[in-house]
Amino acid sequence: MLVLVENHLSPRTAAFFDLDKTVIAKSSTLAFSRPFYQGGLINRRAVLRTAYAQFVYLLGGADHDQMEGMRKYLSDMCRGWNVQQVREIVAETLHDLIDPIIYDEAASLIEEHHLAGRDVVIVSASGAEVVEPIGEMLGADHVIATRMAVEDGCYTGGIEHYVYGPAKARAITELAAIEGYDLKRSFSYSDSVTDVPMLESVGHPYAVNPDRGLRREAASREWPMLTFSRPVRLHQRVPALTMPSGPVLALAAVGAAAATAGLVWYAARRRRPTLS
Repeated sequence: MLVLVENHLSPRTAAFFDLDKTVIAKSSTLAFSRPFYQGGLINRRAVLRTAYAQFVYLLGGADHDQMEGMRKYLSDMCRGWNVQQVREIVAETLHDLIDPIIYDEAASLIEEHHLAGRDVVIVSASGAEVVEPIGEMLGADHVIATRMAVEDGCYTGGIEHYVYGPAKARAITELAAIEGYDLKRSFSYSDSVTDVPMLESVGHPYAVNPDRGLRREAASREWPMLTFSRPVRLHQRVPALTMPSGPVLALAAVGAAAATAGLVWYAARRRRPTLS
């Protein structure tokens, strides 16, 4: 009983992950341009424009002005789209588009944080219709994402809540108050200098594949920098097994959990600082 009381009183912690170029290798929103075209939501010119935007984004990231331009372009483009149609397109194409571009290193970190008892939270400026299914795929406990204004089942072109820059830090602080997270003992990961407020809101910030601006900030603040470079399908990381039933399944689950914990600990010791 004493142990239960101590665990209950221990502060909860979390790991906050930016999505684009931190967990996945591309822009999550722009990745869906082709299925949106095939679904009749955008024309060929828009496909080419988003492809170019994706190229620029991958080449050097995006500063504040570029992000604002992209936000306005995307919100204007989706005006009048049917929300349910968008959700269906994302659901139908999610695994084909997003699964192959998830960084193996990010997936391993998510597993490590869960094994350490931390919640995992995806924090993204992309729309909730895209981010929430990706978060579910990754096993995230919470998702914080931009929410578009909707009227009569269609997007109006307005934005109700834009999760970008300082707004990410505010959203993290609000969630921490609700969930009881100790932010000084929590972690955050991002690639962009626009996410400095998010990174400095926790005690353990990490710059992942940092753009030039964040690289300078991380160096000056002595934040650790990580390089993620191995996109891999999730099912290729954990091969599917034939599942037995009954007591055999229970015993196998215990053994697998112990083996996985050992492998993750060994990999963490070799590849990155210990997550204390």
